[in-house]
Amino acid sequence: MKKEEIFLNDWERILIGNAPAEFLLEVFIRTTLIYILLLVILRLLGKRMNGQLTNLEMAVMLTLGAIVSPAMQLPDRGLLSGVLALLCALTFLRVTNLWGFRSNKAEQVIQGTETMLVKDGIIQLHTMAKNRLSHQQVFAALRNKNVYNISKVKRLYLEAYGMFSIYEDEQDRPGLSIFPPNDPEIQTIHQHPAESSVACNNCGYTVRTNEEPGTCPNCKAKQWVGAVI
Repeated sequence: MKKEEIFLNDWERILIGNAPAEFLLEVFIRTTLIYILLLVILRLLGKRMNGQLTNLEMAVMLTLGAIVSPAMQLPDRGLLSGVLALLCALTFLRVTNLWGFRSNKAEQVIQGTETMLVKDGIIQLHTMAKNRLSHQQVFAALRNKNVYNISKVKRLYLEAYGMFSIYEDEQDRPGLSIFPPNDPEIQTIHQHPAESSVACNNCGYTVRTNEEPGTCPNCKAKQWVGAVI
């Protein structure tokens, strides 16, 4: 757009832009499609990409950023199209939240559900793989809550909004240490059980024995380490 074509009293261009009024309908269609696509992409990216924001809140936040930029910076775009897109994003959030409030099934589809990562001291490897999590990510979350033995974990959930919820077992049982293996000094914090036990280094499955039992009956791995308390 040329400088001589810009006039401060040209309110039609400022509000609507150079595009025809029918372009507002196109803005509504574009915003709808981008919003739906963004929700799908956020679900595929995984829960940890969202932090403490829900999928809907993350989608709205990103959508708002994309909406306001063209309306403020491009002289051939009117403000009304940006306002309409903002109102659409706000309406979509309110409607989807209301839909999820009234229907548990809809809430699970839109927001997702919690995922169990550890059950009774055993790491659920298939669930970790499905959520694209590594052992060290899970161990770091446990160490952050002062849990240093995987057998001490009754349940570990990955919530729908990406945070970890940890429930400890009251009973102390021998299990897999979650301290960093390259720091042997910190391992001295652990105590050794009265009966010799070994733990699977892959899933945390623990058995009482003096020798490595070969293949882990839970995950079929063959790496064993001494169990600790």
